[in-house]
Amino acid sequence: MGTAAVASAEVYLETPETGRPAVSALRTVALDAEESLAEFRELLVSAGGQVAAELIQRRPRPDPATLIGSGKVEEISGIVASTEADLVLFDHDLSPTQLRNLEAALPCRVLDRTQLILDIFARHARTREGQLQVELAQLEYMLPRLTGRGKSMSQLGGGIGTRGPGETQLETDRRRIQRRIDQLKLDLEAVRRVRRQQRQRREAVPVPTVALVGYTNAGKSTLFNAVTGAGVLASSRMFATLDPKLRAVELPSRRRVLLSDTVGFIRNLPHTLVTSFRATLEEVAQAEVLLHVRDAASGYGEEQKTQVEKVLGELDSLAKPRIEVLNKIDLLPEAEREALITRTHASPKDKSTVVLSARTGEGIAALLEAIDAALFSDPVLEAELRVPQHEGAALSAIEAGMVIHSREYEGNLVRLAVSGPASLLGRLRRFRAREEKSSAPQA
Repeated sequence: MGTAAVASAEVYLETPETGRPAVSALRTVALDAEESLAEFRELLVSAGGQVAAELIQRRPRPDPATLIGSGKVEEISGIVASTEADLVLFDHDLSPTQLRNLEAALPCRVLDRTQLILDIFARHARTREGQLQVELAQLEYMLPRLTGRGKSMSQLGGGIGTRGPGETQLETDRRRIQRRIDQLKLDLEAVRRVRRQQRQRREAVPVPTVALVGYTNAGKSTLFNAVTGAGVLASSRMFATLDPKLRAVELPSRRRVLLSDTVGFIRNLPHTLVTSFRATLEEVAQAEVLLHVRDAASGYGEEQKTQVEKVLGELDSLAKPRIEVLNKIDLLPEAEREALITRTHASPKDKSTVVLSARTGEGIAALLEAIDAALFSDPVLEAELRVPQHEGAALSAIEAGMVIHSREYEGNLVRLAVSGPASLLGRLRRFRAREEKSSAPQA
């Protein structure tokens, strides 16, 4: 195998239900061939597949008919025959013409990168909402690729003997798929309405949302579990999380936020998925702070960061306050780990980057402090309160929602120096001894 390619193709093989391997082909992009291969293998494993062979091709430009050229098609055909493969996968979007020509030339099914990712999403969708979104993306991708799939789906001719009894199978399928797409969009709009209503109810109480975003398999769900104790599925397989999860988290300031776990991103994420999953990704658009979880042990962190920011740009969320969370530091060699921690701690006031290990829990406390510092709604204020001892409800609210710095008793009064959310201090204003001042860290 080569080390890099401009428009290359590799061959992988997968085992669906038959137990036999299936061949797949891969193209490298900004990553080198080995990293591209590794990522595509992970996709294949997440789809329940098994790699049987890999093939790289170098070409100055893609072949318009087959992407890879007739000679490489014959080579793949031989590999399929020798391995009894079921499937050929390309890490490249195939045009309808390329897909049709490859399926005609190869003795097995052919899928491109987008179809593989859609299949993984379909396997992992658990909720009704997730299933609707995946089906919509699949149908929108399939619709322009119906043309020419066999004589039964060809257009009617114009000469003698070519007029059929009515509508062609192709036109029937197109209309049926379009009707289903329209229905799915209506169903998803109903989901969005419910989400908007839920969000409006949440906004009635000032509880900000913090969203986890990042490349797939960066450790978002493991971090979500470490912070919230939720016990959601944390898997090394790609796209294990499709449906958003929301859990309340208490910060060091005693403020509460909602932490949202979202679907992972990947390079060349199909646009149909970004569009179809917009209802799910609304949690990202509505979040006050984003936690960009990155794999500190990956050698391609900058490339992955670029891909995540590309999707955030599509969601109009690039300008949001963002904390970079360098996860998986437990996988780094000791020297690299110490250097990364030292570099991050060089500026104590800069909390825009946090290093941690979601698996071991190291650095979680620093992350909560960074979230506290990044929030701008319901700011933390310092105050001095004088509360009569018989005001049990007020004292309980202070104990539960504020940080108490000192406590003194003056006869029937309790004098308290506290810091806490402005919303809670507003409800206790009648007990205020002097004006509040912000306890937010200075820039």
